[in-house]
Amino acid sequence: MPEIEKVDHFGAHTKTDPKEIALVRKLDIYMLPILWLMYFFNFLDRNAMVNGKLSSLTKDLNLKGTEYNTCVSILFVGYLCGQVPSNMILNRVRPSLYMAGFCMAWSIVSLLTYKAHDYKTMVICRFLLGITEAPFYPGALYMISMFYTRKEVATRMSIFYTGNMLASAFSGLIAAGVFAGLDGNRGLAGWQWLFIIQGALSIFVAGVAFFTLPDSPLQTRWLTPEERQLAHNRIFSDTTDRREGTSVIKGLREAAADWRTWVFCLMDNLHLSANGFKNFLPSVMKTLGYNTTITLAL
Repeated sequence: MPEIEKVDHFGAHTKTDPKEIALVRKLDIYMLPILWLMYFFNFLDRNAMVNGKLSSLTKDLNLKGTEYNTCVSILFVGYLCGQVPSNMILNRVRPSLYMAGFCMAWSIVSLLTYKAHDYKTMVICRFLLGITEAPFYPGALYMISMFYTRKEVATRMSIFYTGNMLASAFSGLIAAGVFAGLDGNRGLAGWQWLFIIQGALSIFVAGVAFFTLPDSPLQTRWLTPEERQLAHNRIFSDTTDRREGTSVIKGLREAAADWRTWVFCLMDNLHLSANGFKNFLPSVMKTLGYNTTITLAL
């Protein structure tokens, strides 16, 4: 494997090689869309219960007091339990199978949530959903960083993140259509149909991901041998830190000793705190006197 002597320490490299331009375009066509779809359904499946509250979910499950709040928040307990070990495992397994496998897992959990019949079963479903969804976001960041240079990552991350934003924008509209058209169909409530439909679509996306997601620049089935080497070389030249591989524990210590890690933790906690209203906004809007369809559309 050829050694790349010139390192782009500042990430300022501008693409002029037609082959590199074509490679990046191919990455944008094959990899970004499936990651975007996975992120879109990652949010939809997580948010289904929030919209389901405007159907007959709380009544059907006989939720009382703070039980609904617990069902919503327990997902993030599962998220915490799943994300820390996932980050340690990710670079030891094939990312394509790992991420697609967990996408399939959370999709199945989401679909089967329609079978929940009381508080306990819903808590279990939400906890499992959190565990199975946890590996996706850090895994997607890891995968994007494996194929794009520092100069390219920001744009791709912005595109990727629109999956979350558009899911947030359209989740209410999707729920409104399902509740209006399928509530009571085949003896199932609207919230049950929402879990079934979104879970089934997520399963389809996971199936596509198994065949589309790459493992590394040198192990990507839809790149030619020449493109694989080029993909590897350009990331290698973009890497400023050439130290030998280190252990997970040592890497964890280094991250914990970096002040930027704690600044990021603070920023992320503030962001999550501000976003907490998403879990209760539909319910709050309903109290203003709008019917379910109008509330979800808003």
